Amino acid sequence: MLNIGGSARILMHRDPVDMRKSIDGLSFLVSGEFFENPSDGSVYVFFNRQKDKVKLLYWDRNGFCMWYKRLEKQHFKIPEISGQSAAISAEHFRWLMDGLDVTKLQGFKALKYELFC
Repeated sequence: MLNIGGSARILMHRDPVDMRKSIDGLSFLVSGEFFENPSDGSVYVFFNRQKDKVKLLYWDRNGFCMWYKRLEKQHFKIPEISGQSAAISAEHFRWLMDGLDVTKLQGFKALKYELFC
């Protein structure tokens, strides 16, 4: 599986996308609908209408990369998105790719301590 680090910004597109789109078509969506620079280092996630295919677009130092996954018998459990796109954590992305419903799962909250006694 693709390893996306915790520092990567991951933006998920709200509307279904025609999976025939390649790098140029997806980067046009990123700039035209997300109003983002597709080469900014973020990972952009697109699903099809049946929710059984996903494409990722991201910039890797000197060129675009596209990652594609097709499920054979199941569907991704995509959460509702209110705007045109939604930022998700790397952990939620991994849960989505594993077929988990991120709206029903919640991991431990990160703790940050200032003082130790």
